[in-house]
Amino acid sequence: MVPVVVPPLKLPEMGATLELTVAERVRLRQEAHRLNPVVLMGQSGMTEALLLEIERALRAHGLIKVKASGVDTVEARSALANILTQRLSAASVQQIGKILVLYRPR
Repeated sequence: MVPVVVPPLKLPEMGATLELTVAERVRLRQEAHRLNPVVLMGQSGMTEALLLEIERALRAHGLIKVKASGVDTVEARSALANILTQRLSAASVQQIGKILVLYRPR
């Protein structure tokens, strides 16, 4: 049996934030309603490992929820969402409390 070699996951090049129309945003919010957070952000903040995990989840699911437990203020969570969308070439669909909903087409 030949072993399967999986190349290491790399983050995409920092690109433009994905823009959504109002109709797309409404549809994605409806889909996200039933989802549970797949990535939990703790006190360590945004690390390379966290970015890789979010990248892995976006590749697998396209639409994900991220729980930012370690971020306390609304402004900090908004800044985090902006950084994540730019760094991962994704779109921020919604932000409710400490839950961020991110989308990138698969």
